[in-house]
Amino acid sequence: METSKERSVKAHHKRQSGPKAERKKDKKLPQHAKNAAMQNPKAFASYSGVRADRTIRRNMDRDQTKLHVPMVDRTPDIPPPIVIAVVGPPGTGKTTLIRSLVKRYTKHNLTEINGPITVVSGKKQRLTFMEANNDLNSLIDIAKVADLILLLIDASFGFEMETFEFLNILQSHGFPRVMGVLTFLDKFKDGKRMRKTKKRIKQRFWTEIYQGAKLFYLSGVMNGRYLKQEVLNLSRFISVMKFRPLSWRNAHPYILTDRVEDLTPPDLIHTSPKCDRTVALYGYLRGTNLKSSTKVHIPGSGDHTLAHLSILPDPCPLPDKVRKLLNEKHKLIYAPSSSVAGILHDKDAVYINVPGQLDRGRKEGVSDGERMVIDLQEAQGTLEDGIRSSGGVRLFTGGEVLRGDGPNLTMEMSDAEEEDDDEEDEDDDDLGAYSEANITELEEDDEEGDDDDDDDEDDEDDEQELDAGGRRRATSKVIARLESGGDGSREQDIAAFDFADSDSELGIGNSDDEEKVNIDGRLRWKANMLEKGQETFTAAKRSVSLMQFVYESDEKTLSATETKVLDVEDGPDSFFKVTKKVATGVLLSLALIDTCRVEVLAADLEEWEYEENLDALRGLFVTGAAALAPNGEAVDDDANGDFEDLENPSASKPADEDPNETEEEALAKKKEHLKRKFDSLYDGDEDEKSNNIFESAKEDMAKQKQINAAEFENDDVELRAQVEGFRAGTYVRVVLKDVPFEFIENYDPSYPVIIGGLLSSEEAFGFCQVRIKKHRWHKKILKTNDPLIFSIGWRRFQTLPLYSLNDGNRNRMLKYTPEHMHCLATFYGPVTAPNTGFCAFNSVSDGTNAFRVSATGVVLDINHSVEVVKKLKLTGTPHKIMRNTAFIKEMFTSALEVAKFEGANIRTVSGIRGQVKKALPKPEGYFRATFEDKILMSDIVFLRAWYPIKPKKFYNPVSSLLLQNKKAWKGMRLTGQIRRDENMKVPLNKDSLYKPIERKARVFNTLKIPKKLQTELPFASKPKQATKQKKAGLLQRRAVVLEPHEKKVYSLIQAINTLKNEKERKAKDKLKVRKEVLAKEAAKRDEASLVKRKATSKAIYKKEGQRQASANSERYKKKK
Repeated sequence: METSKERSVKAHHKRQSGPKAERKKDKKLPQHAKNAAMQNPKAFASYSGVRADRTIRRNMDRDQTKLHVPMVDRTPDIPPPIVIAVVGPPGTGKTTLIRSLVKRYTKHNLTEINGPITVVSGKKQRLTFMEANNDLNSLIDIAKVADLILLLIDASFGFEMETFEFLNILQSHGFPRVMGVLTFLDKFKDGKRMRKTKKRIKQRFWTEIYQGAKLFYLSGVMNGRYLKQEVLNLSRFISVMKFRPLSWRNAHPYILTDRVEDLTPPDLIHTSPKCDRTVALYGYLRGTNLKSSTKVHIPGSGDHTLAHLSILPDPCPLPDKVRKLLNEKHKLIYAPSSSVAGILHDKDAVYINVPGQLDRGRKEGVSDGERMVIDLQEAQGTLEDGIRSSGGVRLFTGGEVLRGDGPNLTMEMSDAEEEDDDEEDEDDDDLGAYSEANITELEEDDEEGDDDDDDDEDDEDDEQELDAGGRRRATSKVIARLESGGDGSREQDIAAFDFADSDSELGIGNSDDEEKVNIDGRLRWKANMLEKGQETFTAAKRSVSLMQFVYESDEKTLSATETKVLDVEDGPDSFFKVTKKVATGVLLSLALIDTCRVEVLAADLEEWEYEENLDALRGLFVTGAAALAPNGEAVDDDANGDFEDLENPSASKPADEDPNETEEEALAKKKEHLKRKFDSLYDGDEDEKSNNIFESAKEDMAKQKQINAAEFENDDVELRAQVEGFRAGTYVRVVLKDVPFEFIENYDPSYPVIIGGLLSSEEAFGFCQVRIKKHRWHKKILKTNDPLIFSIGWRRFQTLPLYSLNDGNRNRMLKYTPEHMHCLATFYGPVTAPNTGFCAFNSVSDGTNAFRVSATGVVLDINHSVEVVKKLKLTGTPHKIMRNTAFIKEMFTSALEVAKFEGANIRTVSGIRGQVKKALPKPEGYFRATFEDKILMSDIVFLRAWYPIKPKKFYNPVSSLLLQNKKAWKGMRLTGQIRRDENMKVPLNKDSLYKPIERKARVFNTLKIPKKLQTELPFASKPKQATKQKKAGLLQRRAVVLEPHEKKVYSLIQAINTLKNEKERKAKDKLKVRKEVLAKEAAKRDEASLVKRKATSKAIYKKEGQRQASANSERYKKKK
């Protein structure tokens, strides 16, 4: 045989035909041949008009499908972080996914995940991750605020019930973006089985979401996190995803709380632990603007009123500037409840992780904050004990000595302190004695320093980073230097202060006072308390609002030599009383650099004392006199350029033209005007554009947005907040009062706390009408007046719905919901805007394994006078009949009831219609009625009426956040559930038992037709059945006489029949006896065969048992 090397290799034959060959040929064609249809479109046009019409219609339909109701884009300039909820059943890898994404964005390793985690994902984007618990209340709340849902699915198990429940909740509350994440793919050892599972789960996922929904695959875990490349791909998809605003969130403000703080005084909690609390909640404001007068609702707690609302600095800001120094770090993560960077925020405290007991002696490598905490830990006594032992503390010179003994404080001043106080007063007087020459020199220096400011523009960001305390210290240092120095040094210090960009240039940050620290570093923060108090007092005095300074300033202008006495008190039992003279006037305003008011010297005002200078300006104001011509006459209005000289056009010039405008600018304006004119002729007028409703609506929204932005562009932040509320995207602090103490005691950061703003119309309560449909996966149909838990808007509450169906005229009550169709439901609850979706549940606890979403629907109308009627049948029987009039009994019980139903239509069972007339005087409840025909005494008369039914006013909010176990909330139970839980028997009512119904057979009279009428009837209508004659007729009465021959024949036939009947009787008797004998014999045989079968089977079972016993014994011997 030939070896493989010696075998000839068969040459590859290229395909000459087929789709693959055609594709290769098309690739080899030149570019102009490929674009032949594009170069000559008429040659390749369709000749069919029908096809062209279909193409046009298809394109128009496709364009229409893209249109949607335009919504106002309320996204602020700095948007809040995008809320990403990680949802899935327990054990699907939610915590691992969040930990992996946080590591990808911030390089942080999270040890625990509690509450929202905000990270910076890009230059203009932040993300807030929230892990959803496997609790129905948490899933409902997350569905209302999440912008993106990462739905985790265990590939080894498949879809679970919680996933389908959450998807139905999303459909009811707006359905945000959903991305599927498939985990635990590493459990598949067979690649083919894994591919089939992926395909099956993807098809089911597309069925639930939409065709083409994105589904990610996470193949495995390494070092407690998912693979870097897979997490990177997921993060890229998140970063480029676009979010469309949902209608409910686009009309309501809401806050996803990331931190809760208890502000209740500790002494009040100590005296009454169950008192209502004052709580501060922190979070990013989303949705629309929030006003301080808006009422809010916390799902799981209830309605609350805002006690205080304020803006805080962003704890996780966007990286808005480039770092200049390596020690500057952008904060990339903010997770107050997850113990990030050693800081953990609790409900009533902030915990900082510092070195343990063994490392407290370490002096090096310890920051000031850690050193402060260590000092507090090592302290043996409280601050009050230290004050008592030292004899008290005085915060201000000349102030009271605080001993910590109680409200009774003593005032002590030493002689040295009084001298110091006098010296300070003299210095203050010197401070106000600067001359005008100093001020003039300062202004000249300021003009010379303008050129230097341009070079220092890059350092403005660094200047903004100075905290408030640093600015106050800098200002106070300069003032102190001005007070102590001479004239020359004062001028240099003031000039240096004006052009200094930082504290280091002033020489403040590097001063010896700032660098003096004890050896152990413990008392640095306690040093110079008196100077710090003075600096704080001076800085607080100059922090005046601009609006108050301009419009509300009532203080008189003080001269440079005047002084002002300031008293600072704090309540009736004041701890601080300071009486001090401070310099006021021109010099102090120069030293306080934050003021915006221009100080004018008295010398500058002397020139305006002359009447000539005032007359020169009087004509420039509206209230002033008109300008005068040189000859003393008033100037005519025509000379102001309002009219054009027609004879000499060159002499006149349009009023709107700028005399300083160049020729190029004028030419550019002319070209722009011609272009606008051409566009209006070519594109059509605005009326033609308005035919496109979608585009016009979008343009109107964009214009309105620009108008709003321009209106509030130059307003102050506080004024803008008062007018339009706090804008979305800001980090706010919300203070609520009268919060139940259970909210703080049972607070768990892993459960979302949402502050949802309520519109003014949503604060009222009334009857709401909704369109509802029982979910097809729910086992039981819903019954009227059974408690049901609704999730509408921000609220979750339990109420009693009343189901009905509109038949065109009225809403008819239904005892049960239809199986596969919508119906109406009316219940008492908070008023909600129409077209708001909702979902309903029988129970939110985890006591069942069945599908928990009972029904879904939408709000239809808000009507406080909803009428639902129920069918009511009243029956009666005739008492007396007189032709077409009858007296009816047993239908009503009194004449008053009869009077209420006068004129009502009644009917008999046989179909005869009638009407109620008047009540009879006696007996009570009888009435007269007329019918269209005579009725019978056996007829039953009934009246068909409608009885109005009103829903019960029952409203029970779900307060799951107030419980220790958030899953254990239970509302009102059904009677059957109470009996089952309490093991109670159903009470027996004898009237409710079924009884046998006995109906007497009715005897109807025969139809009697008069003979006269019978003769006139046609033959077909005449009665054909003759009645039985009571008397015998002629044929019956006549006698029949037989002939002798006939008698013999009759007797013979009778004898033959007798013999035949006798033979048949005897044969039947014999057959009966024979059958009895055969039956006895068959019974004996069956009995014998049964005994034989039993014996045989017994023997077989005995042998089989012996065989198995022997086999077991041999097996046991072999094992030994």
